[in-house]
Order: sequence, then structure tokens, then C-alpha cells
Amino acid sequence: MKYDFDKIINRYGTNSLKYDFATERGKPNDILPLWVADMDFPAPPEVLQDLQTAAAHGIFGYTETKSDYNNAVIDWFQKRFDYTVKAEEIVKTPGIVFALAQIIRAFTKSSDGIIIQPPVYYPFFDVIQDNHRKLVTNPLIEKDGKYLINFDDFEQKIIENNVKMFIFCSPHNPVGRVWAFDELKKLNDICERHNVLVVSDEIHCDFVFGKNKHTIFGKLNDNAIIATAPSKTFNLAGLQVSNIFIKNAELRRKLVREIQKSGYSQLNTLGLAACKSAYLHGAEWVNQLNEYLADNVTFVREFLAARLPKVKLIEPEGTYLLWLDCRELELSQAELDDIITNKAKLWLSSGTIFGKEGEGFQRINIACPRETLKLALERLSVLAEV
Repeated sequence: MKYDFDKIINRYGTNSLKYDFATERGKPNDILPLWVADMDFPAPPEVLQDLQTAAAHGIFGYTETKSDYNNAVIDWFQKRFDYTVKAEEIVKTPGIVFALAQIIRAFTKSSDGIIIQPPVYYPFFDVIQDNHRKLVTNPLIEKDGKYLINFDDFEQKIIENNVKMFIFCSPHNPVGRVWAFDELKKLNDICERHNVLVVSDEIHCDFVFGKNKHTIFGKLNDNAIIATAPSKTFNLAGLQVSNIFIKNAELRRKLVREIQKSGYSQLNTLGLAACKSAYLHGAEWVNQLNEYLADNVTFVREFLAARLPKVKLIEPEGTYLLWLDCRELELSQAELDDIITNKAKLWLSSGTIFGKEGEGFQRINIACPRETLKLALERLSVLAEV
């Protein structure tokens, strides 16, 4: 490989949320963190070089984008997903969750329902409830180790709860589904039938395994809002930049107006530089990263089969976040969390933060060097003693 993903980089003492805030969050200070979704790999060297060039200039004034930035974003999604987006259809925001809050305020009112599919990325719950909208859930169905959509329940919940918006996670965090085209079409047909606005969070779209293929939801619906960012793909979350695709000009105008009302304007200067550089130069890096992550999945699968047969891997089709089914251990969530935190000294994401449907599960971030992952699984093996 051209790029070295085995190198371990010390992140302690960098004000890393993942590594430096264990005690502040009630965890032992010697805990090994594999929870929050950032990677233990440095950004691509080409991006680092472009950031160093930008930093050397020494002036970080208000910064906007021109055609070179837009073309880098456009070309990435055209080449990798056969999805066409125009420059004027890109709305830049400092992050997807920020964008979701603005979208909710722009297109719904307090009496409206917003539907999500738990177990799902927990800020979806917060951003709906914090904005005083009605939270409606369409739980995914777990069948033989794979999660499926309950389409009948989805449509019924929309009808019964005055649902005006669907916040979709694609690929899905934490269950790792890369949704098939026919699944997307069924969802879209229902949403169009009931005039439900689709907001598709596709931040994990660049992480897909095997023969699975990610389809941008905008291919099915020109009115859908597509939320993208380079943050997960290139480990740039702290630079705060995302690109929201909105083909419908009236929807786009309303969202831009809502963002303006929040008082936010230009994005982080270095974030814009990093985003452009990543989409221009990062393709081979991402390809090799996906190979490395696939090998990490294999390592986890084989370790669990040999050492922790009661912990089942929900086979991921995408993302670098694995969903571990610990229900055969017959522990309460509190007991499971306590053993993992205080005995294994591992910081994972407890399943129930993704909704009550996550009872008995844990999410583990495998975007780390193999030696780090090996150490984590060795620690997790204390569950074999249960």
C-alpha cells in the first residue's frame, strides 16, 4: 500500500474529544476509546500539504469558494456515485447536524411529525426534540443478523402523525446497512405519496464494502435534501465543513434564509481548503482505506468467532462503525456497559443511545490501526467470562 494505516499516532494531549475527555464524561482515565466516529488515521498527506501551504500564508480572513472548490465537490460525486450536482445546488454549512437543525426550522412547524428509523445516530433524536417537533419512530427490523425496513409501519406512522419530514441515515449508522435501490424506491414512493420531505444524511457514503453500492437518494427525488461532508471520509470533522445538495431552488432559498437568520455566514478557512484538496487528491487514499477497513472487519469477525462466540457481528455493508449483538450474554444494558467500561476498560457506544431498539448492543469504531483494534478486542474478551 502507498499509505500506512498501521502507524499509531498518540492523540493524547491534543484536546481530542475521543481521547482527552474520559474523566469529564465519567469514564476511567485509562480507558481505550473506540466510541465517537472519528478515525485514528491522519488525513491524506496531500491534504496535509495543502493545509500547510494555506497556514504558511498566515492570513485567515473571511473566505468564500469559487469554481475550483465547487468543481472538486461536483467531480467527486459524479465519478464515484454517478450523481450530478450543479454549483448553485450546493449549500455549505459547518456540519450536518447544524444543517439538520436549520432544515427542521425552515420546513416544519411545532405540530409536525418528523420520522426516523432507530436504532439510529442519536443526534437525530436530539435535533428533532430540541426544536420542539414531534418525534416519530419507524424501528428497523432485525432478522437473521440483517436490518430491514418495516415499510407498512413507515407509511402508517406518516399517516397517523402528520409527518412532514423523514430524516434518513444512508448508509445507516449504527447498523451498517447500505440500502438497496428497491428499498430506496419504496421509501421514496411512500414519501411522495404523502408529501413528506426527505432529508438524507449520507456522510458515510464513501465507506462501502464488497459488492454493495451506495445510491444517492437524490437520484430518485429531485426534492430530496442530500447532506454530505468530507469529515468522516478524510477525518476532517474538526475543520467543520459540509456540503448540502438541494436541487429544488425554492427549498434551497428557504434553507439559505434560515441559515442567515442563525447569524452564520462564511465557513472555516482551512476547512474549505481541506475539503477541496481531499476531493481533488484523496481518491486513492480512500480506496486503500476501504481495503484496510475491510480487513479490520475480517479481523473482528474472526476474533469474535474464536474468542467471543456469544457476541455476534451484524455484518456491515458500509461505514467504519460495527454493531455488536451482545444479547446472548443475557446482561442488562447497565451490566453490559459496566463490564465494558470498568472491567474491559473500553469506551464503546452503548446501544441504547441509538434508541431503545439498541438494548443489548454496542457500537465499536474500527477506524484505527490493527494493533489498536487487537488490543481493544483482547480487552473485550473479558465478556467470555460472563
